[in-house]
Amino acid sequence: MAKTVFDVLIDRLEERKNSSMQFLVDGAAKDYAAYREACGILRGLSAAQREIEDLSRNYMDEDDD
Repeated sequence: MAKTVFDVLIDRLEERKNSSMQFLVDGAAKDYAAYREACGILRGLSAAQREIEDLSRNYMDEDDD
């Protein structure tokens, strides 16, 4: 099955999330502020990914009708 724009967006967000997680795992946060920023980025990316997944489901459901 061909990738939709939703799939591409979800994949890109997943890549960004993995990058931020690796930053944390590597201990690259120099201070608490950098740690909090990385956590905030992860939280935002996860929220965006959930929204896109919901939109994708709704879009596919409309196509089925």
